[in-house]
Amino acid sequence: MKDIIDIKDIEKIERIENEYDLQKASLLERKLRLMIKENPDLKPIREKLRGLIKDYEDKVWSDFENIPDSKFKESDKAEAIINAEQKFIKKRKDAIRKRLKQFDMTQQDLGIILEHPKSYMSELMNGVSQFTLKDLVIIHRILGINLNTLIPTYLQTETRDKVKESINKLNKPKLRLRKKELI
Repeated sequence: MKDIIDIKDIEKIERIENEYDLQKASLLERKLRLMIKENPDLKPIREKLRGLIKDYEDKVWSDFENIPDSKFKESDKAEAIINAEQKFIKKRKDAIRKRLKQFDMTQQDLGIILEHPKSYMSELMNGVSQFTLKDLVIIHRILGINLNTLIPTYLQTETRDKVKESINKLNKPKLRLRKKELI
């Protein structure tokens, strides 16, 4: 499952490939359940996620007696990564809300500045859809929030693995990913 920029990208997903994708899909499905009251148009997207989750679980987790330990380790690692991502999203959301309050603004006011409708602002704030870089720069400039609070600097597992592989191919021992890995 590629990075989901807009929640509507889920419609293009054919299957869940790994435990990280399963954890991400499960989290999004739970968030959508809560958001459907505000935006009923999200219901088909939630149903699509539920189907993807069921298909993956039926394929990978149905024969519980024969699941290798490595699959449980992969699942635990994926869950830890999702939890770390959620902490980041919550920290960013809290920082934005605190600043909005200081400026006597609402999330809807910020949506007007960013040219996003109210329901989409909710998706952005809750991490269901991703802010664009332009959105985050505007938030940084008008609300004065540090970019480190707004922009995640960790890499998805798939991207991190590809970067490491490319570095190894270059055979440059001094070249490596900087900063501590997410997990």
